[in-house]
Amino acid sequence: MPEVYAPAMESYAGPPSEASVSDIGRAVLRRWRWVVLPVAAAFLASVLFVMLVTPRYTGEAKLLLQASDTYFTRPGNNDRFEQQAQIDEQAVASQVQVVMSRDLAREAIRRLGLVGNAEFDPEVGGLNVVQRVVVLLGFAKDPSARPPEERVLETYYDRLLVYPVGKSRIVAIEFKSKDPDLAARAANTIADLYLGQQDDARKDQARSASTWLGSNVTALRTRVAEAEAKVEAFRSKSGLLAGAGTTTISAQQLSELSSQLAQARSQQSDTQAKAKLIREAIRDGRAFEIPDVANNELIRRLLEQRINLRAQLALEQRTLLAQHPRVKELTAQVQDLEAQIRAAAERTVRTLENDARIAGARVESIEAAIEQQKKIVAAANENEVQLRALEREARIQREQLESYLGRFREASARDTDYGAPPDARIVSRAVAPRIPSFPKKLPIVALATFAALMLSLGTIVSVELLGSKPTAGFGLLAQQRSGAGRPVAPYAAMRGRDFDFGRAEDGPILDSRDAGLIDLKQLDPGYDFVALAERLARVEPAEGGRRVLVNGVQGRQDVVRVARGLALTLARTKRVLMVDVERDEATPVDATPGLTDLVAGEATFAEVIRRDASSPLHRIPVGTLLNEALTASPDSLDVALKAFAGSYDWVIVALLGAPEAGDAMLPLLAPRCDIAVLASNLEPASPDLVNSHEALRAAGARQIVVARELPMAFDQAA
Repeated sequence: MPEVYAPAMESYAGPPSEASVSDIGRAVLRRWRWVVLPVAAAFLASVLFVMLVTPRYTGEAKLLLQASDTYFTRPGNNDRFEQQAQIDEQAVASQVQVVMSRDLAREAIRRLGLVGNAEFDPEVGGLNVVQRVVVLLGFAKDPSARPPEERVLETYYDRLLVYPVGKSRIVAIEFKSKDPDLAARAANTIADLYLGQQDDARKDQARSASTWLGSNVTALRTRVAEAEAKVEAFRSKSGLLAGAGTTTISAQQLSELSSQLAQARSQQSDTQAKAKLIREAIRDGRAFEIPDVANNELIRRLLEQRINLRAQLALEQRTLLAQHPRVKELTAQVQDLEAQIRAAAERTVRTLENDARIAGARVESIEAAIEQQKKIVAAANENEVQLRALEREARIQREQLESYLGRFREASARDTDYGAPPDARIVSRAVAPRIPSFPKKLPIVALATFAALMLSLGTIVSVELLGSKPTAGFGLLAQQRSGAGRPVAPYAAMRGRDFDFGRAEDGPILDSRDAGLIDLKQLDPGYDFVALAERLARVEPAEGGRRVLVNGVQGRQDVVRVARGLALTLARTKRVLMVDVERDEATPVDATPGLTDLVAGEATFAEVIRRDASSPLHRIPVGTLLNEALTASPDSLDVALKAFAGSYDWVIVALLGAPEAGDAMLPLLAPRCDIAVLASNLEPASPDLVNSHEALRAAGARQIVVARELPMAFDQAA
C-alpha cells in the first residue's frame, strides 16, 4: 500500500472535490434504512396525531366597510349631496384593530359566556403540578388573581383572527372553537358588537354636538337681537332713513335731482338749437322749410293764400301789363302775405327762445338744489359708515345663528334610531361548520412524510459532500511511494497561487485571441473533423469535460493527423488540451517536462502545459521519464485526467506508436476516457482493424469510433 502524505511547504490547499450525482445516488442506496425508517416513523406519528388531536372548527363572518349615508339620511344636505370620502387600506386596517379592541372583547366574552368555559377559562380545570411550580417560581401569574374576563382574554385572542380580504374593503372575522355552534355564534356576536359600537359612537357624537349647538344657539339669538336693535336705533337717531333698496332717502333725492338737471339741460340745448336754425332759415327766406314753422296752422293758411294769389297774378300777367291796377293789386297782396309769413316765423323763434330761457332758469335752480343736497349727503356719510359697521355685525351674527340652527337640526335628527347608520354592514354571517379546520389530515400526513424524506436525504447528501476526499486537482499535493521506495508526487496545483497567467510557459493561458482565426490550412484535408467532432459531442462525459483517446492501427502518423486535426477543430470554439502519450519505449523521450513528469511529481501543471504557437490549443508533451511513471501511479494519472477535465472542455489523449502485444498503456488509458477514436484507413473487414477494435474494447473503452479519410469520414464500429 503506497504511503500518501502532503509536503509541508506546498503553497495552497483548495476545497474538497464535489461529489457527483451518481455518487450521491449510490450513497442513498447504501443508507436506505436512514431514509425508510424516519419516513415511516414520521408517517405513523402524523397519522396518530391527526387521529388523536381534538378537532377545532372555524366560524367566519364578513363585514363590508362602506359609507352608509345616502341622500335621504343626510338632513340639511338634501339639496346638494356631498360625496363621501373613500375608505382606503389604512382605514380598513384601523377598523380591523377596532374589531380586536379589548372593550369589544370583554363585551363578547360576557355575551358568549366564556367565563367558566373549560376551553377558554384556565381556572375551571385548576392548575396542574407543573403550572403551580411555575407560578410559585414567579415565571407566570396566578390565574385566580386576575379578573375573570382577563383570564379568558388570552385564549380569546388566540382563537380570534381578524384580517382584510385581499385589497378589498371586506373584513373577515374568524373564531375557532371545539364547539362548531360556539365558533359560529362567536363570529356573529363579534360582528354585531362591532356594528352596535359604531352606531353608539355616531349617536354619541350627534348627541354631544346637538347639546353644544343648542347652548350656543340661545346665546346667538340674544346677540342677534341686540345687534339689530342697535342698527335701528342708530338709523333713527342719525336720520338715515332707508329708501328703496339699500340707499338712504337723501341719496335717492340727490340722484333724482341729478336726473332732473340732465333733462333741463337737454331741453335748453334743444330749444336753443331750434331757435338758431329758424333764424338762419328766415334770413335765407326758407322759413317755411322748418318743421316747427311749416306745421303752424296760421302759416299753412298764409302759404295757401300766397299760392293762390301767385297763380292769379301769373294768369293776369299773360294779358295785362305790369302797371295795370289788377296786377299791382295782386302783387301787393302777395307781398303782404309774405310779410305775415315772416312775422309768424319770428313769433315761433321768439317762443323757442323763451322756452330756452325757461329751461336755463330751471337748470340753475336744479343746480342750486343739487349743491344743497350734496352738503346734506356729505354730512351723513360719517353716520352711514357707522351704520354699515353695525349692519355688518348684525348680518354676521345672523348668518352664524342660521348655520348653528341648521347643524342643530341635523344633529337632532341623527340622535335617533337609524338616523346615523354605521359605516359597515354584515355581508356574510357565520354558520355552524361541519368540517373541522384543524387538523387537515391529508395535508399534515403528506407534509410530515415529505419533510422527513427531505430531511433524511439532506442529511445523507450533506454527509456525502462533507466527507468526500480532497483532490489534487484543486491544489492539494499528495505524494506516493513507488515499489522501489522512491517518492512520486502526482502533480502540483493547477489553479494555485503559484500559477502565473501572464507567461506563455506557465501553462493554460486562455488568451483573448479569437479562436476562429485558426489557420484552416493546419487541418488535414483528408478527414472531416467537423463531423467527427459532432459525433463525439453526443457522448455524455462522466464528469467535467470530455476525455477522448485517439489510438492507431498502423503507426504514429495516423494518430498524429487525427488527434491534432480534431484538437484544432474543437479549439475554434472550446477550451482544448492535447496530451501526448508514447507507447514505444524505444523512442527517445522529450527533453521538456510532460505527462510522465507531472504524474511522477517531478513537475507542476504550470511547467508541463504549453500553448500552441499558432492556435489557442494547449498541449502537454510526453515528458522526460519512461512510462513506468504512469503505470506505477494509476491513481495519480486518474486524478490528473480529472483535473484536466475540470479545467478544459475537451481533453484529447493521443496514444502514439503502433500497438504491440502486452501493451500496458491501452488498458491504463481506455477506461479513464469517455470515448475512443481509432484512426485507420483499412477496410472494415481488415483483420488488423478488427483486432485493434477488439483490443480497445477488451482494454475497457466505453464507446469506439473509427476515423477514416474522406469521402467516408468516420463510421460507428460494429
